[in-house]
Amino acid sequence: MIRATLTAALTLSAGMAGAQAVNDYPTNARADYVFVCMATNGHTREMLERCSCAIDQIAEILPYDDYVKAETVLAMRQTAGERAGMFRQGVAVNEMIANFRRAEAEAEILCF
Repeated sequence: MIRATLTAALTLSAGMAGAQAVNDYPTNARADYVFVCMATNGHTREMLERCSCAIDQIAEILPYDDYVKAETVLAMRQTAGERAGMFRQGVAVNEMIANFRRAEAEAEILCF
């Protein structure tokens, strides 16, 4: 009986840890994505659902730290100047953006 209870508790906690790992994006990051997505695609209920779906799909594919790094690089690429140049080139930077773009593409296929 004790062994079965312990096994059930460990299984439940492992499942919760897995769910937490998938859902590591903070609410404000998800909301920011949805707001920008809706501004781009239209402020309708349908777009709210599709944009919410998209960030959920991205969150399943890309860890939050990688998402933040890619968003930072994309923002820095929009700025002018010599210092922003390091965000426009390099294998690591390009790979980071490519991973982000792949996650976005998959989300678009599944949600739009």
